Amino acid sequence: MASLRLFLCFFLFTASSVNIVCSRSLQKDHIALFVFGDSVYDPGNNNYIDTISRANYYPYGETFFKYPTGRFSDGRLIPDFIAEYANLPLIPPYLQPGNHEFTTGVNFASAGAGALSETNQGFVRALAVIDLKTQLSYFKKVAKQLRQELGDAEAMAFLSKAVYLINIGSNDYVLPFTSNSTVFQYFSKQQYVGMVIGNLTETIKEIHMEGGRKFGFRNFGSLGCIPLLKALVPGNTAGSCFEQVNELAKLHDAALTEALEEMEIKLVQFKYSMHHLNIYLSELTKNPGRFATQPQCQVIKENEAYSNVDVCTDFVLQGFKEVNKACCGSGPYRGISSCGGRRGVTEYELCSDPTQYFYFDSSHVSEKANKQIAQLMWSGPPDITGPYNLKAFFQP
Repeated sequence: MASLRLFLCFFLFTASSVNIVCSRSLQKDHIALFVFGDSVYDPGNNNYIDTISRANYYPYGETFFKYPTGRFSDGRLIPDFIAEYANLPLIPPYLQPGNHEFTTGVNFASAGAGALSETNQGFVRALAVIDLKTQLSYFKKVAKQLRQELGDAEAMAFLSKAVYLINIGSNDYVLPFTSNSTVFQYFSKQQYVGMVIGNLTETIKEIHMEGGRKFGFRNFGSLGCIPLLKALVPGNTAGSCFEQVNELAKLHDAALTEALEEMEIKLVQFKYSMHHLNIYLSELTKNPGRFATQPQCQVIKENEAYSNVDVCTDFVLQGFKEVNKACCGSGPYRGISSCGGRRGVTEYELCSDPTQYFYFDSSHVSEKANKQIAQLMWSGPPDITGPYNLKAFFQP
């Protein structure tokens, strides 16, 4: 790999030409994006490991890329949109061959991963994924490489300016109810959530020790209402949610908020952004055809964490015709994970227009939904995303 200290080259596109601009060191306002998590954020890392937890086949990717990339959606994911808003290229998967430069960041997320190493590990070899602990080890390798290339001081400055998106834990809470797990015979719900949060907070602290200062999260909201879990409710014709998972999600959201508030006090320069997905989903469920938010500008202007221009401009997010049933799958609510013939199920249903559906498959939302969530994470008002929004983290 060419030394980052010697040169960095960027392609600038204009209407009439392509210009290559090279610099001898990182720009002062250069802010990278590092991503950790599960299938909600995985851009295709699982394409490069021995697992069946992949989305590298039709119809995944058809809306935007026109081919499957490994993303569990019809198009782009939340980190893709955040990168766009931050004027970064698509953040590549860490395991992608030939990916050895990390000046704009890198994505470690792996579909099926959990905060607990045991989640989706050890049951069947083909289900193996990259757990959070392994993702952290990959990040440490990247940090070490950056120190070697940039020197300790410049690498620390680079990592401290970077933004760290993390979304993990949902598989830890869903898997016990979709497998023959006996975990709740040995642990209470509170104890189990405590283990998940414990692993997550330890990872955050390790990233902080490497230089990370700005972290972005979203809570789980009504996790038990995804089509996969609605389909597990016996005789469910009224759209009922799987309340045991909702209970775990509620405990998780409260515990994570408490942990983040504590780290904000104890860790040097630690800042976080939490998107309250439950507020968005609640409004969306009440009025699927149209979701609008009208921020209170006076409150926001007094909060340095928000951009006055973007957040104080009212915006309307176009709604969906269907918020209960998936676009792709089979069975009740298309909640059986058969999209694209997944896991040996050859017959499945596919809607004609994914933009009318909140969920693309049994567990994952559509590109349109990802974009709306990303917009709210980027510049949402403080009652939806706070104490900072992500745009504030990318401002020099």
